[in-house]
Amino acid sequence: MSQERKPRRGDVCELEIESFDERGEGVGRSGEYAVELRRAIPGERVRAGVNWRRRNLLGARVLERLAPSPHAAVPRCAHFGSCGGCSLQSLDYETQLAGLHALVERAFRAQGFGAELEIAPVEGAGELYGYRNKMEFTFSNRRWIEDGEPPGAATGFALGLHAPGVHSKVIDVGSCPIQPAAADRILASMRAEAQLRGLEPWDQRTHTGLLRHAVLRSSRATGEILVDLVTSRDAFELVDPYAHALLARHPEITTFVQNVNTRPAQTAQGERERVIHGPGFIVERLLDLSFAISANSFFQTNSAQAERLFGLVRELAGARGDELVFDLYCGTGTIAIVLAGAAREVVGFEVAPSSVADACANAARNGIENVRFVEGDVLASLARESGRPDICVVDPPRAGLHPKLVPVLGALGPRRIVYVSCNPVSGARDARALADFRYRVRAVRPIDLFPHTPHVECLFTLERES
Repeated sequence: MSQERKPRRGDVCELEIESFDERGEGVGRSGEYAVELRRAIPGERVRAGVNWRRRNLLGARVLERLAPSPHAAVPRCAHFGSCGGCSLQSLDYETQLAGLHALVERAFRAQGFGAELEIAPVEGAGELYGYRNKMEFTFSNRRWIEDGEPPGAATGFALGLHAPGVHSKVIDVGSCPIQPAAADRILASMRAEAQLRGLEPWDQRTHTGLLRHAVLRSSRATGEILVDLVTSRDAFELVDPYAHALLARHPEITTFVQNVNTRPAQTAQGERERVIHGPGFIVERLLDLSFAISANSFFQTNSAQAERLFGLVRELAGARGDELVFDLYCGTGTIAIVLAGAAREVVGFEVAPSSVADACANAARNGIENVRFVEGDVLASLARESGRPDICVVDPPRAGLHPKLVPVLGALGPRRIVYVSCNPVSGARDARALADFRYRVRAVRPIDLFPHTPHVECLFTLERES
């Protein structure tokens, strides 16, 4: 590709892939331009065709692989070439961890944190497959045709995952290696029984059809399995025989739930829920505590790594028994309950009523009485609280802290803030903003909860300077 003019669509370049970005795409350089390529991994050399240019960034596609990467691995998933879920499966795990560390480091360095801020190596997972305790699959009447399929393959039914960037078609997933084997078997039976009974899958364009989603949840500790069938209407006369046929095939299913979503939006949560079989929840155990997980509960999807994550939160909080702890964005109260044994009192703040109900039930389940949960907008709820916390834990969504929350935290003035970040970019930004309120960031502790993906969780503490 000539460097005498700006690159444009259709140009060809050769380059070596140096890293991967936050979306799991390979990144290399061609002259002064950074180049992003899907399905390219660090260490390989490729010929690439340019698709677009934005300032000094090119988006490209791989035309030819000229030299393999020494870090390549064989993907275990049969749908790897089509599904974008585990985009790093073709990269060995040590290189995945090194790449995740680079993402965290880049996020904090971009906010002006220098070498004096220690960023620990990413703590890897012990289980690289079968680790997910929850998967959401979609029913569709438009099946994505994968490479290598014979001409004329049937396209009218699919149960699986959306192809990357294509919301109207679904990959028919035969098995998913990041979920337990029992979930694979149940997924296959849900497909077979639906087709046997002629149950209509959802048509996203016309908003017709009965079956919308299949959500499978399992407990690592107890082996319990929850099946949540999301439908477009009640249709008890169709749903109940379908559910009981699946229960007959799979006695390992401990609870079966139907959620009804009548709205066009593609969401696996319904306006109403009905328990067809079992208690309506499964029980997971972490750090000698029990947590009931219902169909719509939020819970970390990797139980083994979640246990390590919550243990790290407890360690970094460093409560000694006499502190008041605030847990902001507390969800179903997992962190608050974990910290209760080391604190005088823990107050959790959460906007979702269903999450607060789950949190209260989980505290009662574990016989914990020094935790209470406040339902409502976090900012408004904090304004009504009279106590001043010694320690704050914040576990915000990917967008990070609400900008108005930063000065409120600064005014509360806890001596320590433990930040749990699922997005290093927003986490580093918030750490820089809190520096204006005399908070200094201590060591950053990244942990991999989602092997084979570019997502990384990281924890860090902010100590208030006297």
